[in-house]
Amino acid sequence: MRYPFVLYFALCLGQTQCQAQTSQPSDKPSLPPSGTLLLSEPWKPVVYLIQPRQFNEIATAYSGAVLDSAVVSDEGTFAFPRVQLPPQPTLYQLCVQRKGNRFPNQLMDDNPLLANYMPIVLQAGQVFRCAANAARFQATFTIDRPSAENEALARLRNLRHGAYARDSLLLSTHADEASLLDHEAAVQRFRAPLTVFSDTCKAFWPALVAARWVSPAGDYERNPEFLSRLCAQWDAQRPNDPWVKQLCAIGDKERLPVMVGDAIPDYPLPMLAGDTVALKSLLGKKLTVLDIWASWCMPCRRENRDWLLPLWNRYAKQGLQIVGYSLDSGAAAWKAAVAKDGAVWPHASHLSGDATPFLETLRIRTIPANFILNAQGKVLAKNLHGAALEAFVADYFK
Repeated sequence: MRYPFVLYFALCLGQTQCQAQTSQPSDKPSLPPSGTLLLSEPWKPVVYLIQPRQFNEIATAYSGAVLDSAVVSDEGTFAFPRVQLPPQPTLYQLCVQRKGNRFPNQLMDDNPLLANYMPIVLQAGQVFRCAANAARFQATFTIDRPSAENEALARLRNLRHGAYARDSLLLSTHADEASLLDHEAAVQRFRAPLTVFSDTCKAFWPALVAARWVSPAGDYERNPEFLSRLCAQWDAQRPNDPWVKQLCAIGDKERLPVMVGDAIPDYPLPMLAGDTVALKSLLGKKLTVLDIWASWCMPCRRENRDWLLPLWNRYAKQGLQIVGYSLDSGAAAWKAAVAKDGAVWPHASHLSGDATPFLETLRIRTIPANFILNAQGKVLAKNLHGAALEAFVADYFK
């Protein structure tokens, strides 16, 4: 079972929407994509043109087809005269590599501010000239008279870099267990503007790049609602597009975790007291926090003591219920943790560790996790922790 982890991505600065404009091919004679590159050590004097062939290859290292390479001249110029571009706008990626690297499609993105690639949109008949500094390729990348799609991609890049630079939690390379929930909160803050951009962008390729930058690892467990919305949006506009079909295969509601607005499954839970009780019979009169935890999970234990117990003491008589579900595999450690944390609310566990049927039903893998439910078992919110959880509960009981 994994803890929340920090994904390298970012987001927010300036405008988050992109306009519904369609790029039109130029009437001028077709010219090859070209540009200038400021070189320094240890960068190769070569620019690579890569084409993602499917959704999961966008912004993904060692993926995508390497279509061509262009040698940078002594004057810093390069061009791709051999590339035959399609008549419709198509997504590509330009990238540079360090000397000694034998992988032309290695995309370095651990720190977005130092990313060595840039997504671009090309089409036949449209002039494309760019410029960049090899040492900070994505951050310095500019296009002369960009198309609507490339202008949107530049704004998206600025969102990503601006937000990454502003949050010290994302700049730190490692998080100890005590700060994992703080890192998770930082990740969610950074994802929010990118999801807004993708939700509202009327240009197809920038919307897809934003979706990939929301989660470069392709893990949408913490924000499945976003992926489901994106699938519905583009499936309505481009129902036969193979890229949309790939997006919707990942965003299939039957594969994604239980979402906000869904009814929580009424699963039979083996309780600490020894009986088995249907989940919905445990719901509070007004609000229920279904908390997924384990005795070995330090952030979970801190949440028990520092946040759930005070909420229980304050709101239990007003209709708040907390139901704990543990991923422990041994009864002794589970019961000892419940007692030590003073977690007096109902607890359940299959004592099967990570391989628990309840998590398979919820379709989640990461803890700490929670679902905030109304009296009928409808999911009102998910994965609120610490002060955010306290604020939600306090507001609800107002």
